Amino acid sequence: MKKRALITGISGQDGSYLSELLLEKGYEVYGIVRRHSISENQTARIEKISENINLLYGDVLDIFSLQNAFKTSQPDEVYNLAAMSHVRISTDMPSFTIQTNSMGVLNMLETCRVMTPKAKFYQASSSEMFGNSVELDGTQNENTPMKPVSPYGCSKLLGYSLVRHYRHAYNLHACNGILFNHESPRRGNNFVTNKVVKTAVEIYKGKKNKLVLGNLDSKRDWGHSKDYVKAMYSIINHSIPDDFVVATGKTYTVRDLCKIVFSDLGLDYTKYVVQDEKFKRPEELNYLCGNPSKVQQTLNWHPEYSFESMIKEMIEYWKEKI
Repeated sequence: MKKRALITGISGQDGSYLSELLLEKGYEVYGIVRRHSISENQTARIEKISENINLLYGDVLDIFSLQNAFKTSQPDEVYNLAAMSHVRISTDMPSFTIQTNSMGVLNMLETCRVMTPKAKFYQASSSEMFGNSVELDGTQNENTPMKPVSPYGCSKLLGYSLVRHYRHAYNLHACNGILFNHESPRRGNNFVTNKVVKTAVEIYKGKKNKLVLGNLDSKRDWGHSKDYVKAMYSIINHSIPDDFVVATGKTYTVRDLCKIVFSDLGLDYTKYVVQDEKFKRPEELNYLCGNPSKVQQTLNWHPEYSFESMIKEMIEYWKEKI
């Protein structure tokens, strides 16, 4: 009998790659989608597999729709990827961010506890929970103090804590993946990696003449979403429910990103990139670098993409699309 998986946020970057991975492994895949006024917007990333997955309308803030989704899917595994996921915009929408990313997790956990207590539960947690806390070795690990510096980071920390509480209080197989930044051609265009790549290609093709960014010196640990959903699968299927940092252990600045992308296109980024204060955060998170030792040693997870190969794939995608 096929295993069943229920995914919130199935239409997002991670949800689409995870769906493809689970289908390859023989799962029956169910996903919750929110209604958009333009239906194409909500399923663009999963259009190619739409006939092989089961989509249900719902929202993590609507517990009745969650109950219906759990009743219909009867999941063996639950992946909660739904979130208000843009850190900078979370400062403009703090209440919605905290409701979605915290109350949404609580609703999912409660529904799982009541309706499918034997199901395994995965929560998409975030490196943003660490804020500017860094270990002496220059990385963040599972034991690094969490001091978030944005509504997004704060909301993710509450969700993370709820998962740990439900694991201990109710013996749920509930786990957290503390994922550092991960990108792909499917990343939203308002996230810095895809914004840089897409705009650089538009400049290369003569359609734009500048790229406007915020802080060019912030450092991030960037991996590929396709690698990171494999980590999700390994985390939820580990015999012991636990929390894992998923990262590459390497950092690049936004300036480095610009230099690599524009150089690949034969352009000098300094001629096109300008800074605007409106893209900076009220409280900056300057540096993230994950220590993936635990996930590597315990689950034998290692990324297949390098930063350079990931960026190259994104460039080729936009060169073909534009």
